[in-house]
Amino acid sequence: MTPMSVSLAPPQTRRLAYLDNLRTALVAWIIAAHGLLGYSAAGGWAYHEIAESRIRPLFEIVLIALVGVSGLFVIGALFFISGLLAPISLARRGPGSYVSERLRRLGLPFLLSALLVWPLSVWVAYRAAGYDVSPWWVFRHRDPFLDSGAMWFAEVLLVFSAAYALLWSLHRPARTVLAARHILAAVALIAALNFVVRLGFPARSKQAGDLHFWQLPQCLIMFGLGTVAGGFRWLDALDPKLVARCRDVALGTTIAMPVAAWFAGVHDFARDSLPFLGGWTWQSLIASVIEGVVVVSYSIWLIGVAQQHLESDFLGRHHREAFAAFFLQGPVLMLLATSLRFLDVPVEFKAVAVAVGGVVASFWIGGLLVRHTVLRKLF
Repeated sequence: MTPMSVSLAPPQTRRLAYLDNLRTALVAWIIAAHGLLGYSAAGGWAYHEIAESRIRPLFEIVLIALVGVSGLFVIGALFFISGLLAPISLARRGPGSYVSERLRRLGLPFLLSALLVWPLSVWVAYRAAGYDVSPWWVFRHRDPFLDSGAMWFAEVLLVFSAAYALLWSLHRPARTVLAARHILAAVALIAALNFVVRLGFPARSKQAGDLHFWQLPQCLIMFGLGTVAGGFRWLDALDPKLVARCRDVALGTTIAMPVAAWFAGVHDFARDSLPFLGGWTWQSLIASVIEGVVVVSYSIWLIGVAQQHLESDFLGRHHREAFAAFFLQGPVLMLLATSLRFLDVPVEFKAVAVAVGGVVASFWIGGLLVRHTVLRKLF
């Protein structure tokens, strides 16, 4: 099916297989990236705190080249998709039912992760690393308090969804077909808000409630951009020329970033990247602009690619398992890394094994929960 031939069936009866496929692929990518980052000097996943060794610098350069840029757009792309689908869910359910469903499917898994699943997962890894601590100590002393692993995504999406439902109930926001001017405005807003917010909350900083203040501008603008184009109107008329321009910008920026970083003095990522994380620096401003460009261009390009190439049900049949897998990645990745801890093999092998095994195990266990247990009501 081509992008321009999507059926105009009533919103209540339609599912877009390519969006299910895209979300499933993005979740798998996030799980794999977290598995790899647990062994990286740059960090980005909790196992980094107690990893038995770090991957070699050359491997890490390759890792950052492959995974680093995705860290700028994957979460934003998921918020964009959620925003695109929010008006459809609200029109079908109504604000009250929509918020209730969001509380159940986002709020409860977040609380379960923050209060029980994630602290226990970290505790197991800490004990294997030789730390004589209790689960209660881990819960009370984790930085940030109420650390939920990857489930901060659900917490923030719940807040945005509830706010949008309130706005919808007061006055239904206008929706439009996204054009270049909307995209440029989104890039500018993300860049400006990123720079301002990161004056006080640098990238990778931690806040109580695991709210990721430094990442909220991207999430908010991408969710809002999705709601502006929400429903099927923009998706049904997605301009191939717009997708092609976004592709060129995304790939061009990705290729230019490592070269620009080298000339900007980033030779040791863990050490030299600090000025780019926030503060009143030109590096932080440049990083904020690049993030805006990358997340907007990649999100639109990926949806265009999905429309053209991901219409089959190959991944879509796992779409109900995707959120369960996202929830389970914390304990699965920590247990896999812990089980390989004392294996006398190169750490690069461990990193790849945890990444691949984490994806397979998270989706497999998630499928069992969704199909055979009462927890399917959460996912």
